[in-house]
Amino acid sequence: MRIVIAGGTGLIGRMLVNSLVSDDHEVTILSRNPEKSRQVLPAGIRMAQWDGRSVGDWVESIENVDVLVNFAGENLAGEGFFPERWTKDKKRRIRESRLDSGRAIVDALKQIKQKPAVLLQSSAVGYYGVRGDDFITEATPPISDFLADVAVEWEATTSEVESMGVRRIVVRTGLILTTEGGPLTRLLPFYKLYGGNYFGNGKQWWAWIHWHDEIRALRFLMEHESAAGPFNLTAPNPVTNRDFGKALGQAMNRPSYVPVPAFAMKLMMGEVATIVLDGQRAIPENLGALGFTFRFPEVIPALNDILSS
Repeated sequence: MRIVIAGGTGLIGRMLVNSLVSDDHEVTILSRNPEKSRQVLPAGIRMAQWDGRSVGDWVESIENVDVLVNFAGENLAGEGFFPERWTKDKKRRIRESRLDSGRAIVDALKQIKQKPAVLLQSSAVGYYGVRGDDFITEATPPISDFLADVAVEWEATTSEVESMGVRRIVVRTGLILTTEGGPLTRLLPFYKLYGGNYFGNGKQWWAWIHWHDEIRALRFLMEHESAAGPFNLTAPNPVTNRDFGKALGQAMNRPSYVPVPAFAMKLMMGEVATIVLDGQRAIPENLGALGFTFRFPEVIPALNDILSS
């Protein structure tokens, strides 16, 4: 297949690129900084310069391709070990980076004759808002908070491509478990020092997914001709933050000591603490209906696999 990816240097993008290249697919990355992107991606990847918000010469790279993937967007928590606070400017960048890229892609598709067969649009389970113990499927409507509002707008930016005859898939990803980035990279040092545990009251639900299942699901949806609409990319068995902490401690052979109070998290992190203090009990109903099977449906085997590799 010929695949073009916007946002190919982020956590999911890098893993997807590596998987596609290993199977000899032709991959092009839309990048603001192609030279920097080449440093973190496999050799042989094609690069096209874009600014993430306007149509340019990169339009030529998306004509007559099989799949166009939109993963572009500002990292919610930043790239460093300590999460970046959600200042007014940070929130603006989170929102605009997502909306601008989606709109640019739609504008570009209007200019070409041979459109991609599939557009894979990124989103997140934050789309649903904070729902307590409610089970969440793709049919669950969103409720309003910052992350939910951004996700709703983000998804809507590319909805117009469906009227162009492009099969559009929206993937609402949960917490990706990998040692290459995401929540584990911030949690592991504390557990290694015997200081790991749950956050707040520990009752918040974490919709997680092993990185290998994330990539398998993305490729499954690209190739499954009847796949369209929203899909929760989460393991079928979400866990509470308390149970996740116990599972991680077990996988690392470390005990769980004093939990981190919610007020301390908010004091250290500000509003971004909602990422770990709140959550969604999301399940992958639509993915299961298409026949996708998870290799890691349970969190303890998933963590054992990740930490043993």
